[in-house]
Amino acid sequence: MQEASLQGSAEPQSAPQEPVSSSAAEDRELVARAQNGDTRAFDSLIRKYTPKLYGMVYNMTSNREDTADLLQEVFAKAYRSLGRFMGKSSFYTWIYSIAVNMTLNHLKKRGRHMKVSLDDVDTGIENDPDFIAVTTAKTGVAREVNIHELQKRLNAAMMKLSEDHRTVVTLYDIQGLQHAEISKILGVSEGTVRSRLFYAHRQLQAYLEDFVK
Repeated sequence: MQEASLQGSAEPQSAPQEPVSSSAAEDRELVARAQNGDTRAFDSLIRKYTPKLYGMVYNMTSNREDTADLLQEVFAKAYRSLGRFMGKSSFYTWIYSIAVNMTLNHLKKRGRHMKVSLDDVDTGIENDPDFIAVTTAKTGVAREVNIHELQKRLNAAMMKLSEDHRTVVTLYDIQGLQHAEISKILGVSEGTVRSRLFYAHRQLQAYLEDFVK
């Protein structure tokens, strides 16, 4: 697997034990097998979490090549760090934490080395029906509008948000995670998550003011 040295592999040490759902129990079994050298078990975890993680990373980067590269690095880092996973948090919280941290690091590095033009980034987020539905609902868009123009505005608005605010919007509005789950993934309080969401939604409202009633 491709080597990666970015931060984000440490399991949240302060996260409380979470209720064991059937999915979480399945994950723990697969993790235990993978820790004992069963690579097929880890492949099962990759297949299970690739779609959701792809959506999360893609909506944060708006670039297909970056997303593919980051996912490869995320799973490589998770595999190397698997021996340190003790089950104090769910596997999905742990793998999301790795993915979020590596994506944020990538965005900060990209910001230092190049000026990202909204005309140059991949516009795939514009065509994400879930993003369009939840974001227009959250920002108060009510009347009939040109859907193509709205998609362009949504894409541009998301790219104008800071990385931290884009992250909470992606996790909450698009990925459908709860405040408590996002809190564990990001390692911040639920109050901070709520505050970032409130501010991000206000920013999106301002960016989309022409379409807000």
